[in-house]
Amino acid sequence: MADLRNVETLPTPVAASELPYPRILVKVSGEALMGPEPFGLHPPTVARIARDLVAAQALGCQVAVVVGGGNILRGARVAGEDLDRATADSMGMLATVMNGLALEQAIESAGAPARTLSAIPMPSVCEPYARQTAKRHLNRGRVVVLTGGTGNPYFTTDTGAVLRAAELDCNAVLKATNVDGVYTADPKKDPNATRYERLTHDEALAADLKVMDAAAFALAREAALPIIVFSIRDPGAIATAARGEGRITTVAP
Repeated sequence: MADLRNVETLPTPVAASELPYPRILVKVSGEALMGPEPFGLHPPTVARIARDLVAAQALGCQVAVVVGGGNILRGARVAGEDLDRATADSMGMLATVMNGLALEQAIESAGAPARTLSAIPMPSVCEPYARQTAKRHLNRGRVVVLTGGTGNPYFTTDTGAVLRAAELDCNAVLKATNVDGVYTADPKKDPNATRYERLTHDEALAADLKVMDAAAFALAREAALPIIVFSIRDPGAIATAARGEGRITTVAP
């Protein structure tokens, strides 16, 4: 069980049999780590997200995290005539490793053991990703930070998150965003946009909802993995979503 000395709100532990999702994978975008900054990392925001992850673990969940790299470099955005997509995506995957190392340290500062694993082998920096290794860390009570995407270009970290969740026998993917669920349109642009409480994977694909790319939704559908979409802006949001509570949208079979 995590040491909660640095967590402001202590959650009540729940028996694993009572948790809706005993093993979760949380997808955190690189942009979420920027906080109010225009680029890079905002240490107070990284620390808050780390505390939220520790709070989710304190409920009794086993917690894995896939972190993006868009706060540093997004491959698809910089690819062009002078930089091919495969090279740009490789650069973006390296950015996720930098974010993962920062998040790992913040999680440990919040009182929980953590390990960073990378799909791109760099053993002098962190452990190479292997399914058996990641599951062993989860079973030993460590928060597992998964970086390097899938290790291949042309795949988003959303797809990587669903892939890792399926490989690690997770019960749900918690997709942390800047809005409190999936809407019929962008709520920042359309005041008439309404929030879905629940969708199927097929409905999400048919509506071309942009909260995750089509490959991620299709893989989640094949693996029968629920996707819980929630806002990461409020402290404690990860633990709340892990309980299946709060303002969320559930995308499930």
